[in-house]
Amino acid sequence: MVEELGRRKVNDGDLYVIQFYNRLDESKKGEIACPTAGEARKWMEAFDHAKQQAEYELSRGGSTRNKLNMEADIDLDGHRPRVRRYAHGLKNLIRIGKGPEMLLRQTSNLGGSGTSNRYFEGEFGDAIEAHEWKCVRTVNGIRIFEDVADSKRGKGALVKAVGLVDASADTAFEVILNLERRKRYEWDMLTADLELIDSYDGHYDVVYGTYDPKYLTRWQSKRDFVFTRQWFRGQDGAYTILQLPAVHKKRPSRSGYRRTPINPSTWEVRSLNSPMGSNTTKCLVTHMLEIHSSGWLRWKKNSSSKFEQTIPYALLSQVAGLKEYIGANPSLSFESSATVVQSKLSDVSTSSSEFEDLEVQDEFYDAIAGDSTSSSEDEESEDDTEKKKFKLKNVSWAISSLALKRVSASDANKELDPTVPSVHVDASQFSGSLHKGRDETDSNCWTSPSGTGFMIRGKTYLKDNAKIMGSDPLLKLIAVDWFKVDTATDKIALHPRSLVQSDAGKKLPFILVINLEVPAKPNYSLVLYYAAERPVNKNSLLGRFVDGTDMFRDARFKLIPSIVEGYWMVKRAVGTKACLLGKAVTCKYFRQDNFLEIDVDIGSSSVARSVIGLVLGYVTSLVVDLAILIEGKEEAELPEYVLGTVRLNRVKPESAVPLKA
Repeated sequence: MVEELGRRKVNDGDLYVIQFYNRLDESKKGEIACPTAGEARKWMEAFDHAKQQAEYELSRGGSTRNKLNMEADIDLDGHRPRVRRYAHGLKNLIRIGKGPEMLLRQTSNLGGSGTSNRYFEGEFGDAIEAHEWKCVRTVNGIRIFEDVADSKRGKGALVKAVGLVDASADTAFEVILNLERRKRYEWDMLTADLELIDSYDGHYDVVYGTYDPKYLTRWQSKRDFVFTRQWFRGQDGAYTILQLPAVHKKRPSRSGYRRTPINPSTWEVRSLNSPMGSNTTKCLVTHMLEIHSSGWLRWKKNSSSKFEQTIPYALLSQVAGLKEYIGANPSLSFESSATVVQSKLSDVSTSSSEFEDLEVQDEFYDAIAGDSTSSSEDEESEDDTEKKKFKLKNVSWAISSLALKRVSASDANKELDPTVPSVHVDASQFSGSLHKGRDETDSNCWTSPSGTGFMIRGKTYLKDNAKIMGSDPLLKLIAVDWFKVDTATDKIALHPRSLVQSDAGKKLPFILVINLEVPAKPNYSLVLYYAAERPVNKNSLLGRFVDGTDMFRDARFKLIPSIVEGYWMVKRAVGTKACLLGKAVTCKYFRQDNFLEIDVDIGSSSVARSVIGLVLGYVTSLVVDLAILIEGKEEAELPEYVLGTVRLNRVKPESAVPLKA
């Protein structure tokens, strides 16, 4: 297992940490630190590609150890030469994951004559959102949008500034997160004087800042503010940063300053595909915030300039400042790939020969890898390895699984066995601790919406990335349990209170049990029960998933979330992008009799923990839709289909029922 632990301060610098461990023996673990988030992402992809190739080699038989060239054991307690041998072994793994160069261009080659240059805002999510964005002004090359659907509700205005930046998403993310005053003075007119107060689990910190309001208006005293920043990277490589006003005991009110709450806001940074033959890198930067200012209405109609002297306007202007700053400093795009993490061996410079026999004192090992420009699979000599310090630079990363050939199902559309007569699934025979909603106004309940609110891979997805609207779910949601537990609990289906153990449950052809383990005080388990009207077709994609390996399941089990109603910050935190759960958190699979249970440990990821913590704070006012599906990766497995859905209407945590033995 490989997990991103986020950003951690080491000495005077920030590093991005990756933890790898054996799921069966968690005492076998280690950490790698990278100088940038982009480099950490490339290591994650390298591990993922290597794991998939290992599974493929195993399926073909033969000596996988020889094929992967893994003769050097990982010894994190050893001397420097052993660490270098370890990195040399990882170089071979990365080569396995690199894949043919031609595959890297496939997503950019969209086929039509005018479509290969597509740089557009668009709807990037996999669920249909209720936002109605309208461009109201263009300022300094930045588009200013307003959510007209939200403004109709009379709750102020939800606005965003959108800019196209000539840099990678990794570079823009680093600039936004950097607190160094000298650099922020060059692009941020408001929050440039910042100080880190506290930091938690690599993805969350608290920042104190001051600003002189004379830049906005000369009549007010100096201001200060405290806000939290929470950030994470999606599986599509997009970054999200949430910023909320806060209070912290380390920074009480200060004499001579007026404490000002900063508007809640989000940053979203997303890389864009480059056109064929182009080496340019671009990303789309979106800064979104809510405004309660009467001046906004007049300003967007060009009838007043007073809004330009407000904090919300200064926040929106940050995108323009960021764009110009990065454009004027092209070296920023190359800093991440050229950075070498310095070790803490000594404050005195030492030659490579002098520290060969020293005990390694590093808090982390340098993130080093093989030179990606070499296409040879031949082993380099140990001497050559000792002399070189490799960095992840200009490495090609192929799309996962495109190079793997699997036997396709004879008929991917027949997921259930057509030779067996169907049975009528009567949901009234089953009940869970959370009741089924009577209508849309009901609360603390569940319903099962259609799949039309979700976008899934179409038949031609591998050629043109086209997605289509989902249809009715294949499986029927028959009950939902909302349990309160002391610790995360697996194998809920074996519990005597589970409907799987009831007489009616045992008669069903197949039941899929999804156990979402929610970390909190106390812990919760949201258990979804989906039933099929016929047995699973063994030769279908669903059949291969139900009876397949855990690695195959991890690579295919996909969930699409959507906050239908609720606070906009929670909507941005959760997003609407499909997530391969087995790659984001720890999933355990339990196959027995007529059911498959999937235990999803949300607490196994620090990012997932922080997001679910935010959701629980607003859960009684949220309407949440979830869609479950198995990702189609080959033409015979497309189009995808929605396996099951659920809508959770304003669930009350206190209504959870204790699960007792």
